[in-house]
Amino acid sequence: MTQTSPHATGSDADLITAPLTYRADLLKDQVVLVSGAGSGIGKAIAVQCARLGARLAICGRKADKLEATAELIRGLGGEVLVRPASIRDADDVGRLHAEVWQRFGRLDHLVNNAGGQFPQAAIDYSVKGWNAVIDTNLTGTWHMMQAAARGWRDHGTPGSIINIVTVIWRGMPGVAHTCAARAGVIYLSKTVAIEWAPLNIRVNCVAPGAIATEGMDVYSDEAQRDLPRSNLMQRFGQARDVADAVTYLAGPSGAFVTGEVMVVDGGNQVWGDQWTIPRPDYFGGQRP
Repeated sequence: MTQTSPHATGSDADLITAPLTYRADLLKDQVVLVSGAGSGIGKAIAVQCARLGARLAICGRKADKLEATAELIRGLGGEVLVRPASIRDADDVGRLHAEVWQRFGRLDHLVNNAGGQFPQAAIDYSVKGWNAVIDTNLTGTWHMMQAAARGWRDHGTPGSIINIVTVIWRGMPGVAHTCAARAGVIYLSKTVAIEWAPLNIRVNCVAPGAIATEGMDVYSDEAQRDLPRSNLMQRFGQARDVADAVTYLAGPSGAFVTGEVMVVDGGNQVWGDQWTIPRPDYFGGQRP
């Protein structure tokens, strides 16, 4: 029997019935490609975009999870292209984007949500472990960004890219690999926002803090207990909070926003303990 994570992204019923912040036709007929849409934040983003009238293309590693998300979208009367894909593979990413254009004839927004990491002291990283995180979170994101930009350039149409990163401003001992990758994505986004502005392509990031999703399950019980206390709201955020930020940037409200990072962390960056994943041993008083 499959157990449900205590940090799952709400129930499917919540995703399809929770009150919307935005009007229901905000993204009508627009096409949104969401990576990592099989669970967590990506699933919430995809379903919300469908509820707002968008047509979806969703990709990820696990076909069964993608299909579960697709069923929710179809249940809303939405149209969805399901495509298992590896964003680490530039050729596969190219084929994915070609399929999106062939199916829909357009692409309006790319949401790069796919990623992953594991908590471990940086000094103990293997080459394989380091490369796995960098290749997915940074290089894979870049493959998706470049393919989208080339498509918009070649078709002479505008577009927007929204990269899901994380709150890394004070460092996060235990996940140095993802900090390096996400910092790379942030400054990559700022740079190509300048380069691609003449193509009418906007590029932004959304940086979630502690969000209640299945991704929390890789952390220790201590970290899961302490993380909600590390922000001014004293709780976990919800995946729909991130989906609302993405919607703001994708909608008309974001038309004059590019090269920015929207932080959704309950005030963690201005207050609270960032070192919960985990706190370095030497901060107990003994330095190595």
